[in-house]
Amino acid sequence: MPAVDLIIFGGGIAGLWTLSEATRLGYRSILLEAYELGSGQTIASQGIIHGGLKYTLQGMMTGSARGIREMPLIWRKSLAGEQTPDLTRTEIRSPHCYLWRTDSLSSRLGMFGAKMGLRVAPRNLTDDETPSVLKGCPGSIGVMEEQVISPCSLISNLAQAHSDCIFKYDPDQLTFDTDASGNINAVELQTSSDTKLNINTQAILLTAGNGNEALHAQACPGTKSPAAPFMQRRPLHMVLVRGDLPPFNGHCVDGAKTRVTITSDTDSQGRTIWQLGGQIAEQGVGQPRHELISHAARELTAVMPGINLKGLEWNTYQVDRAEGATKTGLRPELPQLVTEGNLITAWPTKLALAPRLAEDVLAGLSKQGITPSSADDNWQAALLQLPRPEVAQPPWETATDWVTLDDAESRTNAA
Repeated sequence: MPAVDLIIFGGGIAGLWTLSEATRLGYRSILLEAYELGSGQTIASQGIIHGGLKYTLQGMMTGSARGIREMPLIWRKSLAGEQTPDLTRTEIRSPHCYLWRTDSLSSRLGMFGAKMGLRVAPRNLTDDETPSVLKGCPGSIGVMEEQVISPCSLISNLAQAHSDCIFKYDPDQLTFDTDASGNINAVELQTSSDTKLNINTQAILLTAGNGNEALHAQACPGTKSPAAPFMQRRPLHMVLVRGDLPPFNGHCVDGAKTRVTITSDTDSQGRTIWQLGGQIAEQGVGQPRHELISHAARELTAVMPGINLKGLEWNTYQVDRAEGATKTGLRPELPQLVTEGNLITAWPTKLALAPRLAEDVLAGLSKQGITPSSADDNWQAALLQLPRPEVAQPPWETATDWVTLDDAESRTNAA
């Protein structure tokens, strides 16, 4: 029976970053993924390494802004290969994000708040530096040193670096072995040859996003009542646009919100893809797909007066942001951890906060006296019976039923 120090469930950025750091510190660690690596929140994210913009728009240094404003430097060092995890194989979509506003008073105040609260204030661009799609926008156009990465290549980078520690499991064939004190001693999995494999462990970490709820219920049956939920979901309805578009990454500020956040990539056919988030995605949760597409087109025209939407194709996708529950139901300010014996359930809150989550998890293990065990060169041999997960595809590669704007508007009117 193989024995490890830490079993991590969930192959998104939180689980993979923690796996990297735990391995670096000498923990015999494995990561188990039920579906595809990154599937769910990580692959659906826009890949912005936030420095706190959206949390400073009211001109106040909130707990969220304080917690995230140091993250870009950590990521920048890893992306440059100057520290672990080494992310030099991760594609950087853009070294920066643009920042602009509309002509409303609330938008002007939001821009002022951003400049006051960020660690590195946006730099105003000259007319010659301003992207063509932002020509004609009011006020100054700024640029922030927020890197934008490809979530797919990020997951691939981390997965390749730790391929000997990452395995796929069948959630219907998973059993937790718990002792009388409530600690989890082992998990039982089904191997690729349909035999059972028991893995002893010192600790369990759940970083499976939405999947944390079901995993927690399976690991600790009956310990949580419906009156005291420990997880919450905040949904998004994102918009995709593809076609003759320039590469572009940025935020349009409107008061205490980002009216629209745009990130771009290239699909497998070489077409430019824009992902539209911000208020569009938050307000779009209650809208039918074609109605949201029509709304998103109007918003793009409003915030980018010079944009040409002719000939573009549109789509949408929905994703839940799973988080640790808060009393108000609002977004947590920092990564959330729930510790019950040797079981830790964790949510990073934002992709950029994954390093902070890993640090908190490992500090918690050390505090409990869970330390790396003595070396055993053969501990991984039995695990090779387990299958391996693939990396999830970006949402635009799996989306179907792309429509033109005319199609979306006609379907909206027909409804």
